Amino acid sequence: MKKIILLLSFLFIGVSSFAQKLEYETKSNIQYYSSTINKSDSYINERCVLDIYYPKNTKGFATIVWFHGGGLTGGSKEIPEALKNKGFAIIGVNYRLSPKVKAVKCIEDAAAAIAWAFNNIAGYGGDTAQIFVSGHSAGAYLALMNGLDKKWLQKEGIDANKIAGLIPLSAQCITHFEIRRENGIPEKQPTIDTFAPLFHVRADAPPILLITGDRELEMLGRYEENAYMERMMKLVGHKETKLYELDGYGHGMTEPGFPLLVNEVNRIIKEKQTKK
Repeated sequence: MKKIILLLSFLFIGVSSFAQKLEYETKSNIQYYSSTINKSDSYINERCVLDIYYPKNTKGFATIVWFHGGGLTGGSKEIPEALKNKGFAIIGVNYRLSPKVKAVKCIEDAAAAIAWAFNNIAGYGGDTAQIFVSGHSAGAYLALMNGLDKKWLQKEGIDANKIAGLIPLSAQCITHFEIRRENGIPEKQPTIDTFAPLFHVRADAPPILLITGDRELEMLGRYEENAYMERMMKLVGHKETKLYELDGYGHGMTEPGFPLLVNEVNRIIKEKQTKK
C-alpha cells in the first residue's frame, strides 16, 4: 500500500491550463476577530491574522484554509507554494501560541478563522460550499478538532458539517502533546479525552483524507494514531475516510502530501458538480 500511495503522489499531473492562466492576488494580515475583541486583547490583535491568496475576477472557486505546524508553540502563517496557481483560494492562518496562552485558545482561534472564511469568502468570489480545512502537524490537529468536535464552530455560528473536506497532514489524533504537557501528562503517555480528535469520531462528519509519513520515520506513533482514526471512523459508519502513508518520508512529509491534497479537493469538487 505504501508504495502505491507514493506512486500516486509522483504521478500527479498538475493543474488545468485554465487555473494556470488565472491572475491571483494576496491580501495580508487580515484580522479574523471582531474589532471589539481585537481592542480588548493585544495578543489577539497582534497574532490573530490571516493571509488570503485568491484568483481575481472569477467566481465559484474552492478555498483551502491552511493551518501551520509548530507543536502549538511556534510557527507562522503560510501560503504553501505547492498550493498556488491551482484555481483555489488559500487562507494561511496565524493563531495564538502556548505557553503564552493555554493550547485550547489555538483551537478557538482556528474556529474563528474558519468562520471568517465562511462569512467572507463569497466577497472574494469564492463558493462557501467548497471550503476545505487542512494543515500540517499541529495545524492538522486544529483542522481535525474543528471538523469533528462541532462545539468549536458552533460558538462561531457555523455548522462543521458544511466543511467540504478535512485533509490533515500528519495530524495528532490523540490528545495533543502540548495539552498533555499543560496537565502534567508525559509526552509518551497516550491520552484520548475531549481534546483528542479520536474522541469525536462520528458518521456524519465531512470527508476526511488522512496523510502521514512512513510509520517507521514519523514522530512517536503518528501513523498508528491516524490508522486508529481511520478504523474508528469506518466503524461508526463514516463512508469517506481514507488514509495515505507516504513511504520513505518522515514527519516533514508535506512535499509529497500536497499533490494528494490537491487531488482530493478536485475529487470532491467534481463529485459535488456531478450531484448538481
